[in-house]
Amino acid sequence: MRRWIVALMALVLLFPGSALAIDLVVRDPVVEPCPLDDAAAQADLKRPVGASCYALRGVVTNPGKRAVIDTDLFAQIIDGSGEPALANRTRVGSIGDVPPGESSFALRLSIPAGTPGPFTVRKARARGFSAPVRTRAGQDDELLPLEQDLSS
Repeated sequence: MRRWIVALMALVLLFPGSALAIDLVVRDPVVEPCPLDDAAAQADLKRPVGASCYALRGVVTNPGKRAVIDTDLFAQIIDGSGEPALANRTRVGSIGDVPPGESSFALRLSIPAGTPGPFTVRKARARGFSAPVRTRAGQDDELLPLEQDLSS
């Protein structure tokens, strides 16, 4: 038994965990309609069909001294009737890397058409890692036009 413990400790020391999860504070989250000229926005229809484009914006705070990598945003989006707008879904998207300090974020949400507003955000939080956990974009890779529109 003691050999197994020593072997396990040796493996932990030789191959330490490469990425530790880090929780970040999210404040002032707000859901607002996408701009009318946004490519993902859909024209109003007489009968609700499909999904409507909304942007979730807010501020995330990284109290550390290093960037937090591959950060995911979690929240409950509540509609005007008090029901979840995104049923069975609390991970609303990725906000990428978060440098130390405060950073603004924006991500696009597709909310089923006909869902009553206004929308409120509850239990917003972000979680990232101390090192990359998935394949990184290249140095010359650019944001998609839709991502560029939301980030401004």
